[in-house]
Amino acid sequence: MITKPKNILQNTLLFFVISGLSILSSCKSSEPVAIKETKPDSNFTEVRDSNQDSLKQIRLMREKENDLLTYRASATRTFDLLHTELDLNFDYERSAVLGEARLTLTPYAKSQKVLTLDAKDFELGKIYGKIDGEELSFGYRYDEKQIEIYLPKEIEKGDTIQVWMKYTAFPDKNSGGGGSAITDTKGLYFIDPLDTIPNKPRMIWTQGETEFSSKWFPTIDKPNEKFTQTIHLTVADSLITVSNGNLIKSEELGNGLRKDTWEMTLPHSPYLAAVAIGDFGKAEDVHGDIPLGYFVEKGYEKGAAKVFANTPEMMGYFEKLTGVKFPWPKYDQIVVPDFVSGAMENTTASIFMEELKLTEREAIDSEWDYIIAHELFHQWFGDYVTAESWSNLTLNEAFANYSEFLWNEYKYGLDQAKLKLIAERETYFQEAMGKQENLIRFHYPDAEELFDAHSYSKGGLVLHMLRKHLGDGLFFEGLNYYLNQHAFSSVEVHDLRLAFEKVSGEDLNWFFNQWFLDKGHPQVRFEVDYSIPDNLLISAWQEQDLENTPLYKLPFEVSWYVGGERKTKEFILEQGFQQFALQNEDPVDQIYIDEGSDVLMVKFMDLDSDYLKRQFEESQLGAARYEALDSLRNRDTLEVLLGLIPQALDDEFWSVKELALQSIQSNPEWMVSNPALEEKVFLLAESGEKNSVRAGAIDALGALGDPAKYQEAFLKYVNDSSYLIVSSALMALVSSDSGEDLSELIEKFSKENNFRVIIPIAEFYLNNDIPGKGNWFQTKSETLSGEGLYYFLGYYAEYFVQHPKEDSQKAMKYLLNLMENSSQMYVRLGAFQGLLGFGDDDEVVAKIREIASKERDEDIKRYFDYFLQAFDVKN
Repeated sequence: MITKPKNILQNTLLFFVISGLSILSSCKSSEPVAIKETKPDSNFTEVRDSNQDSLKQIRLMREKENDLLTYRASATRTFDLLHTELDLNFDYERSAVLGEARLTLTPYAKSQKVLTLDAKDFELGKIYGKIDGEELSFGYRYDEKQIEIYLPKEIEKGDTIQVWMKYTAFPDKNSGGGGSAITDTKGLYFIDPLDTIPNKPRMIWTQGETEFSSKWFPTIDKPNEKFTQTIHLTVADSLITVSNGNLIKSEELGNGLRKDTWEMTLPHSPYLAAVAIGDFGKAEDVHGDIPLGYFVEKGYEKGAAKVFANTPEMMGYFEKLTGVKFPWPKYDQIVVPDFVSGAMENTTASIFMEELKLTEREAIDSEWDYIIAHELFHQWFGDYVTAESWSNLTLNEAFANYSEFLWNEYKYGLDQAKLKLIAERETYFQEAMGKQENLIRFHYPDAEELFDAHSYSKGGLVLHMLRKHLGDGLFFEGLNYYLNQHAFSSVEVHDLRLAFEKVSGEDLNWFFNQWFLDKGHPQVRFEVDYSIPDNLLISAWQEQDLENTPLYKLPFEVSWYVGGERKTKEFILEQGFQQFALQNEDPVDQIYIDEGSDVLMVKFMDLDSDYLKRQFEESQLGAARYEALDSLRNRDTLEVLLGLIPQALDDEFWSVKELALQSIQSNPEWMVSNPALEEKVFLLAESGEKNSVRAGAIDALGALGDPAKYQEAFLKYVNDSSYLIVSSALMALVSSDSGEDLSELIEKFSKENNFRVIIPIAEFYLNNDIPGKGNWFQTKSETLSGEGLYYFLGYYAEYFVQHPKEDSQKAMKYLLNLMENSSQMYVRLGAFQGLLGFGDDDEVVAKIREIASKERDEDIKRYFDYFLQAFDVKN
């Protein structure tokens, strides 16, 4: 053990504290002291200043020492892992992996005599190897995290060795923790291994990011390592296996067993290795010569075909953008239960959360393209070219995040893409209120904390600004150069900068320094002087905290409209205060700064309601019209808003229609006083071009409080093919007070398992205080998962609070189990919220507190603590 040196700063501060007390003690007197003006003692001043300088220097030294000690360097490569061969069996009783691993390695830069492998929570026997053709037994030391293998002689650079071992891995051991993005650390997950949970398929799947592949096989578990692999999987012959690369052999072993062999002939990083084993159904497609497989629980194959239907087109579009063909031999997408993240981009085999398991009918309203695009783009950015360290994580995640914008822009139009960009901006700003970090972070306590709105949302926004600065031609040419230069290798942020500098001929250090290597964002106040209409003057002040945030060089666009024509000019803000002459020539009395929301900045402008009204009326950008209408909704400008709502319902951008319908739903009296407005809403309910718009219109009509007026229409809508429409129509019916007997209709829909339908049925049972539905609530809760289960749990808990004789004890135990054990944080949250309804039971409250104290997500734990404190005050 090495002890730390004493803290010099603490000792120095203690010295000054003691000295100060001595000086004060010597000044005590029983007589009053006359105070007179004196000149400072120059010697004392010099000593004081010298002491302050010393303290400042010591503090600075300690900060810099800490920076050196906590710096997260890329892993030093002593060996290069060339190939991994695994032969795996699975012990479902113990949730254990029975493995045999054979690794082929070579020294990376110089000769080596010790090989260190990552292997977490294994049981090991002897370790063997082959050196110069001779088979040997190796000595080793193992601390349950790493194996230190002692080689019998130094292995020279250029020579290869083989190492093999049998082992048993226990992924459940020492698991837990994780972060808000990846909520557990097992690496390999046995789902219902003993097949005891109703409606839950027995399954195995993996999730290796960040460094959890070493929970199920020995490796050098660092992102800058790359290897080829062969994986043999022995499974029941009724099961399907999926892994990286191609299935090259499937051998019947007898006794109901089969061995599948998957081969990956192109190198990738350890965290991207994957297996999935289950009783899968499969839908198939193809992109050129690339086979595509969509694996999902049996019975959902047609739904999977619709959910993933855009994959071939998406793949072709990304190939066109990057100029690089899809780099792998096949691409599978696998939907599994209880996944610990949204999805994971394993090479050739992305795994997705259960929310993408939809029936063919549910898939009509599928809006999962964003996550499908995200994982697909990772196959280029993250898998083909990989961030060399977790400090550089945004080089993976920023591109995947931005792919969501790129796909939306291509497939659904710029307006929808821009709305996505605005949502990402707000997500980042919300996080930035609590923390501000460099995008490239060399100091962090845990790599799991890097999976945040900085690495994802801010990273994608920064790439968009770089694209706007360079232009599409140079931006995508730069991506092509970057991918080709670093194919099958690892990169850091400077590799990306150099690629863009190579194709553009421009020094881009200014851009990368302020956006990737520094923290924060610009906060800019703009004022416009309209006194000279043909040459407006724009004044800009950067108001961010310059002690912690850069002074930015900030390109931005100014736009205005003349006779319906949109005109623009580009400017660059690069001073704390700067003025710009627009030289617009045509007289103008309203301009827009960053109308397209392309710049990541907090923009301060004094905009009145008339300005926003005109923005809504004249802007040719759907997202700008959306923002104007949204801002007016949040102001006390009822007259202005009411005048725009009819126009908003005719807007060509569907999101503007939805926003207007939400306003109408909150203020149904608008329709009462304006029959023409009500007619517009009804026409949208009848034939809106998008199901979400139709559903919004039905919600608005349902809020009218006139149950008989649209009863016939609602009864027609409940037979629509879209569950969105059905749900809104059912909610409108069950929320009304028409006096109609809906029992037969409710009974018909009570058999549905789609959460959008289940929730209005639950609403009906609660509103009408219908007993005997405890089994229905319990069965539906066990059928649902993910966000659907979260929404339902409030109804579930309320029912058993109202009807305690219908086995409320079982309901409480069920909610407690979800709160403690669900892998999905929002389900744990929903269970907690439901349990508060049982707050008069001291034993339940005590159990809630016990579980809350063990919550591993800090944000959720703070939520629990806040409401438990409020609960104490209330009681």
